[in-house]
Amino acid sequence: MDIREIARRAKVSTATVSRTINRVPTVDPLLAKRVWRVVNELGYYPNRQARALVSGRSRIFGLIVSEITNPFFPEIVQSFEDLAVQHNYELLLTSTVHDPKRMEMSVRRMIERRVDGVAILTFGMEDSLIGDLRFRKVPLVFVDVGPRMPGVSNIRVQYQEGIREAVQHLAALRHTRIAFVSGPLALRSAVARKAAFEQSMQEIGLKVARELIIEGDHTMKGGMRALLELLSVRERPTAVLCSNDMTAIGVMREAFDYGIRVPEDLSLVGFDDIRMAQFMIPPLTTVQMSQTELANLAFQALLNHVESDSLSLKHKEYILHTTLVVRKSTAIAASSSAEEKAAKARRLVSRTA
Repeated sequence: MDIREIARRAKVSTATVSRTINRVPTVDPLLAKRVWRVVNELGYYPNRQARALVSGRSRIFGLIVSEITNPFFPEIVQSFEDLAVQHNYELLLTSTVHDPKRMEMSVRRMIERRVDGVAILTFGMEDSLIGDLRFRKVPLVFVDVGPRMPGVSNIRVQYQEGIREAVQHLAALRHTRIAFVSGPLALRSAVARKAAFEQSMQEIGLKVARELIIEGDHTMKGGMRALLELLSVRERPTAVLCSNDMTAIGVMREAFDYGIRVPEDLSLVGFDDIRMAQFMIPPLTTVQMSQTELANLAFQALLNHVESDSLSLKHKEYILHTTLVVRKSTAIAASSSAEEKAAKARRLVSRTA
């Protein structure tokens, strides 16, 4: 079965069949309808590899993520794939698991499949591997680390916005000793979040205590280890801000084992707003970085490259905003709460005297 048989049955030219299947908008709607009716009757599926050789495009976008088991990424993948289906693209997905060799294999797969563009949403990638894709003139989209060169787009996450809101929220609840658990500081995104925390603290005149800055690894176990470190500090924090939700969930789990109540004894804030955050007990206050919006920006950036001259398209920046989502894991600092109760008691005594 080929397009010549479809053309014969639909009583149109093979060129019309080809243009219809490739969804060229200038095809006469009546002719296109006849072609699609025959295509559906015969159960015809076009040979994508052959079409790619003729058109020079595979209609495949690559998506590289850090680890598919991290709850942050499935929603990105789903949103990206939904957009791909809507625009008649396929998705080639790989995860690196933070392994340089896996990352190199991911890039090789993209090149072998002649993808039309690659979104690299790993929040950290080896610079040497960027060259492999750029040498093949493949349009690229990065988060935060995209080099300023033609054919490359960068999604700039506004970490400062949401983290500033989080710090100010905790300060309004009378927390002064606020700890921060970062991600691996080998990642630029983790460094950026840590810097945003320190700057936000300084802006409102709060001291950044070195012993309250813990380097984590963006995992639940890392969050559990971080809380143990914070418990060994002489003057413990009353609030903890984490670089991602998985870390915050780990802190919450370890706090439960030690009989530390969240938020009565310890206020807790995450970052990402993964779906699981709202179902924790208590529901997690967190800085939202919309996974759906991130996927939309990445897909649109690749589409812009493909639909124009990708070799000459200038470097473009896309902005992803962050915002605080307040739930039930934050409350007035324990010491402040005790002082308030004592003050109320004194006022009651004075009234009855």
